[in-house]
Amino acid sequence: MAELITYREAVSRAIAQEMRRDESVVFLGEDVAAAGGVFKATKGLLDEFGGVRVRDTPISEEAILGAAMGAAMTGMRPIAEIMFSDFLATCWDIVAVEIAKTRYMTAGQTNLPLVIRTANGGGLRFGAQHSQAVENWAMMIPGLKVVAPSNPADLIGLFAAAVRSDDPVMFFEQKSLYPTKGEIPAGEIVDELGTAKVVRKGDDVTVVALASMVPRAVDAAERLQSEHGISAEVIDVRSLVPLDTRTILSSVSRTSRLATVEENPRLCGWGAEVVSIAGEECFWDLDAPLTRITTPHIPLPSSDSLEDEVLPSVQRIVETVAKMTG
Repeated sequence: MAELITYREAVSRAIAQEMRRDESVVFLGEDVAAAGGVFKATKGLLDEFGGVRVRDTPISEEAILGAAMGAAMTGMRPIAEIMFSDFLATCWDIVAVEIAKTRYMTAGQTNLPLVIRTANGGGLRFGAQHSQAVENWAMMIPGLKVVAPSNPADLIGLFAAAVRSDDPVMFFEQKSLYPTKGEIPAGEIVDELGTAKVVRKGDDVTVVALASMVPRAVDAAERLQSEHGISAEVIDVRSLVPLDTRTILSSVSRTSRLATVEENPRLCGWGAEVVSIAGEECFWDLDAPLTRITTPHIPLPSSDSLEDEVLPSVQRIVETVAKMTG
């Protein structure tokens, strides 16, 4: 029987599911144990699994990921939390140079079954240094898998797949989604990395979105249908690496139009890669220019009205897609 839970509750459910299944799974990070996490997404884990498997760490991202990397190299399956994704910048050497390269440089003799989970993106008025969407940083590093779920069921299922992967996985939780709710099925939930989902069927245009942009894209699609008679198909990318090009390209070939909706700043966002692939593979099927709906290439403001202005809104999606479809 399905249960309605928040995205925040799904985080602790996901971690607990994998820790119950496998004793080699451990969890560490700043304030994740006694305090239950700064976003209260890990409440109850210390009580159930104890201080050996759920550990508070010093305020040092380098120490967190260094310890997690060492644990993974010795056969454990650590989950490491970086409180805000912005703080990955302080330990990027460990992520991009060490964790991402170890399996390759040891010719597969050393696996790194490690999940780095982090709160990502804007929407909560935290300003330029605590609101960045940085999934594109991780996407460009060979050796990392990159995941960003948009709802509780996908969060649990994709997290299970990430923990069970023998490769390091960057797991981005969009922080403004924490209070949102969604249904989850009963029992163990396990999904597959590298799979996108068509969350709304349509015939006139393909709209590809990620994380918090998915519900906005769905709302925009409903308005496009009711106000303009435009049938928009919405795809939740879910996984940037591996990227499910089959689902995206098959939709674009059928609808003949593509718009990506992303929270990343415009320069070098993940949408640029998607439209590049679509331009190469679906050129002769296209009836309109490939379109990216993004945040401008600016630091995210903390002002309520300014943050709302720069992040892709339902209204901006509707206006842009309506224009591109003529």
